[in-house]
Amino acid sequence: MPREPRAGNGYRCAGEPAADNGNVIDLSCALHRSWFIGRLVAAIERKISLVAAIPFPKRKVSQTIAKKELALLAAAYPHAVTALSYRSPFELLIAVILSAQCTDARVNLTTPALFAAYPTAKALAAARVTDVERLIQSCGFFRTKAKNIVAAARALVETHAGRVPETREELEALPGVGRKTASVVLSVAFGAAAFAVDTHVFRVAHRLGLTIGTTPLAVERDVTMLLPESKWRFAHHWLILHGRTICKAQRPLCERCPVRQLCPSASIVAKTRAGRGNSSAAGAEARRRARSTSRASKE
Repeated sequence: MPREPRAGNGYRCAGEPAADNGNVIDLSCALHRSWFIGRLVAAIERKISLVAAIPFPKRKVSQTIAKKELALLAAAYPHAVTALSYRSPFELLIAVILSAQCTDARVNLTTPALFAAYPTAKALAAARVTDVERLIQSCGFFRTKAKNIVAAARALVETHAGRVPETREELEALPGVGRKTASVVLSVAFGAAAFAVDTHVFRVAHRLGLTIGTTPLAVERDVTMLLPESKWRFAHHWLILHGRTICKAQRPLCERCPVRQLCPSASIVAKTRAGRGNSSAAGAEARRRARSTSRASKE
């Protein structure tokens, strides 16, 4: 919308008189003001949401408390396993690559058709990327993932005779495979002592005060030092399941948490919820004022 300089107020909308006497105003200007007010309210609400995010504890708990927390999680989730469906190390590898920025449930809905079309690394290696894209397009970033899984399959065929390697170095050399994916494959498919850090593990480990690390590797080191190697591959699943069912990102169910009495985040969550109540009231008031101002602009 064209805007022209106006003395005193900076700009005037097209159609608005040079000397704004309050009686004549172009409808387009009113709409512009309404749009601007809407954007302003949206920005305020985003800031309120960020302020109300649940912060992590600033210090780690003692090793004694940390080990007790992990023991409680082990008792709460004794049969925790990966939620991904797979029948071979190859299928697990592909499923884990697809699970980046995507839920396991969505991956499990996607992989049956994919593996029916390409049941082996050799078959997937010969696939056209565009054909694979159509099969996995319900997963996020499907174009990149299609390129990666086809390239990973080719690497398996060319370098490992179609078999999934059992060492971290060889796994991380495959396209689309980072430390987390390699750790999942090593621990789940081969029973190796590995601890994978995904978003759930990162969040829960921080909330329990097991770590204040800012990277997945730092979190991995802090948690694994609390456990014998034989427990690493199980601890990953304790934390994941706890994050999915209880310690959720926006609305943790602290009242149902088996670790609540030891968790340093219980009081933080309570304070944040109180703050959110105040923020919601402030947001409602901002919206009310915006609607009033918008109506006034149109009159």
